[in-house]
Amino acid sequence: MWSFFVKMLPAWWPYAAGAVLSALSLVATAHVVMRKRDVRAAIGWVGFIWLAPVFGAFLYAVFGLNRIQVRASALHVIRRRLPSATPAALSIARIGTASEVSADLVPLARLSEKLSGRPLLRGNRIAALQNGDEAYPAMLDAIAAARRTVALSSYIFAGDRAGRRFVDALAAAAARGVEVRVLVDGVGARYTWPPVHRELCRAGVRTELFLPRIREAGLAFFNLRNHRKVLTVDGRVAFTGGMNIQARNIHADNPPRRVRDLHFRVDGPLVGQLQEAFVEDWAFTTSEVLHGPGWFPSLSEVGSTTARVISDGPDGDIQVLRTVILGALSVARQSVRIVTPYFLPDSGLISALAVAALRGVRVDIVIPAQVNIPVAGWAATAQLWQVLLPGCHVHLSPTPFDHSKLMIVDREWTLFGSTNWDPRSLRLNFELDVESYCTETAEALDILVAETIARAREVTLAEVDGRTIPVRIRDGLARLCSPYL
Repeated sequence: MWSFFVKMLPAWWPYAAGAVLSALSLVATAHVVMRKRDVRAAIGWVGFIWLAPVFGAFLYAVFGLNRIQVRASALHVIRRRLPSATPAALSIARIGTASEVSADLVPLARLSEKLSGRPLLRGNRIAALQNGDEAYPAMLDAIAAARRTVALSSYIFAGDRAGRRFVDALAAAAARGVEVRVLVDGVGARYTWPPVHRELCRAGVRTELFLPRIREAGLAFFNLRNHRKVLTVDGRVAFTGGMNIQARNIHADNPPRRVRDLHFRVDGPLVGQLQEAFVEDWAFTTSEVLHGPGWFPSLSEVGSTTARVISDGPDGDIQVLRTVILGALSVARQSVRIVTPYFLPDSGLISALAVAALRGVRVDIVIPAQVNIPVAGWAATAQLWQVLLPGCHVHLSPTPFDHSKLMIVDREWTLFGSTNWDPRSLRLNFELDVESYCTETAEALDILVAETIARAREVTLAEVDGRTIPVRIRDGLARLCSPYL
């Protein structure tokens, strides 16, 4: 039947089909070479487009185009106006980077301001909360005390024992007239079944999914996830960090596969910037702009910490945090301490770590001995020699799995939030971190890192080089997948 159909076609049809396929490949190739910043990614896409005609162009159209930038462009006007239009921003004190920041950190402060578009704010109080045992009760108490508004954004919001406590607290707040908005990532929402957002909606809590996998967004946005974790209450109290909402974080309950993590309570003018970040994400998802004194009250100084919120994502803020990290490594004089669950830095970050170590900076990198995603652990091991050779120190923290995310420079500057040291986090995900220019905060967190290092086992270059050939091949193959881990 097929041969009969082919015989009925005119003799010139193969040439026409070839011309169409070539034109399609040329158009896709032109888009790649004009739009892709990473040369390796551009070469890979061009090769795939020509080696797999039609199919390659189709996959590029689905996965290769950054539709986030197109979708976000309509909201950039709203986004840029928020900091200057809210009472919070009008009442907070913007400081001069040369007046209250250490002279060695002034270049970093200027870099972060230009990249983030947000001023550095003084008068904040930041408290570290370890695991769900400390973080969840504080967050639930804040929700219970809410009078006007509650905003919650999370990557994973599990429907387990911990998640149900938050569902009950949020439902109770909504029932007493508090405006509640909950934003859960479209993929993270499905880590447990049934998805908790349905229960929240049934309980009367306004809940939305960020780029759901099937509805509207489809596969084109599958890789672009909202990894941010923010809770604000009445626009006056905020919580942020790297902790999801799930029972594994409550160590007192002795759950299987426990997870160690850090979260932070924030009071002071910085809450306004965290609220702005949530409002931007909410507007991005729903087109509803939250405003007014319930969301943005006047804020006053309550502490001594100078800090700033830094957003990162595949829209206008692409690779902002990566650049800030590079800036921090360049100004380090004595020590750099990094805690991350996934360590898959690109060549630029590896070079910066190596340069810091070679010029005499003590660089300590703390990663889990057992990663919850084995392939990510294998890929990380394949790269360790690149930081061990120039003199960085790598420590494997014991179980339970440590999901904390910290960077401390010279015990003066701290970066904490949702960002991992991997390509997905630094290129694809929407992330949110806080940078703190406070010796007291940095020293307190440095003590926590030192305690982890004391329990950890340091990896040597000889150990990495001594892996068997099958293991090295396994790790090397896993490293090839690192852009997607």
